[in-house]
Amino acid sequence: MKGARYNYLKYLNPLELLQTKKVLQSNPNVLKVDKPQGESIISMYIYTPTDCSSRVGLKSEEIIITDFSPEKNYWVNLDILNKVNVETVGNSIGLHPLIIEDILSVHQRPKVDEFDNCFTTVLHMLYYNETNHSIESEQVSFVLGSNFLFSFQDDSHRDLFDPVREKLTNPVSKVRHQRSDYLLYTLLDDIVDNYFVVLEKVGEQIERLEEEITRNTYDSYTMNRINTLRKEIIFFKRHTSPVRELISSIIRSEHHYLDEKNQNYYKDIYDHIIQVIELTENYRDVISNIRDLYLSQTNLKLNEIMKFLAIVTTLLAPATVIGGIFGMNFDTGMPYLHHQYGFWIATSIMIIVPILMLYYFRRKVWF
Repeated sequence: MKGARYNYLKYLNPLELLQTKKVLQSNPNVLKVDKPQGESIISMYIYTPTDCSSRVGLKSEEIIITDFSPEKNYWVNLDILNKVNVETVGNSIGLHPLIIEDILSVHQRPKVDEFDNCFTTVLHMLYYNETNHSIESEQVSFVLGSNFLFSFQDDSHRDLFDPVREKLTNPVSKVRHQRSDYLLYTLLDDIVDNYFVVLEKVGEQIERLEEEITRNTYDSYTMNRINTLRKEIIFFKRHTSPVRELISSIIRSEHHYLDEKNQNYYKDIYDHIIQVIELTENYRDVISNIRDLYLSQTNLKLNEIMKFLAIVTTLLAPATVIGGIFGMNFDTGMPYLHHQYGFWIATSIMIIVPILMLYYFRRKVWF
């Protein structure tokens, strides 16, 4: 709990308040240049129902589509989107230049493209950064052929596909006995299922924040935390909502590389993404309610303070009036001005009147 709170100490820097997560704008036509491009890391799985082998550290020039055996299935994964390597692999597959551009532009909206020689999809894998308590995305592109599937990723240090690799090494797994379009389903299913994991992490943050506000244990950075969570939900929704249209397009597609008997599997993914979208909407509503609750609690505190100050001001009003009257610059005609007990009489009135007012306020249950 303390760690989560201390993460927001960064807002002590006034310049940080001017910064916001870029959730509302992205230019898909601009290549990612925030880090230097290294050489792509290419791996390939070659599998049949009876055998599976893998090769790691391939060069882009070694990926020759014409050398693929029609009796085998191939999964080629390329990490780190080096422009030269991607173009070399893309030209080997025979990809349209626009598809290569989509692969290299890492802010694409999830979509499906159909060509005679391939079927392509683009979407985003989402991760939850436990250190920064933020959602991060990585674009992944798939190119499906008759007996091959190419996947393009930009991050070489993390992905969600290790369970699929384990399935490929298992001779009884279904993915070993199916065509490449089933492998595409398996990878898409892993991506969508991980959306639930990310949502669960965000949900834990929302529940913790709601509990703090309900118990009145929040601090001055709570509004910043609410706004941060709201931006994370917007970021998440922006990357997941179009996936519903993507899966729907696959279900409706009659492309010859998509086996009709696998349509039910994609319908299962569609059901999952609908649940993800509904949960996202629920979390967005909860965030709005938490924000309203926080503002209500803050206003309530402010009202209590204002009521206290108003009572104090009212109780001091008689003393102010009496002191003002006896403080006027008149020497004649002022009663008790020269009386030997004048000071004590005025002071007693200043004390007795507020006490009577306080008693009256209590009887009226004004505080």
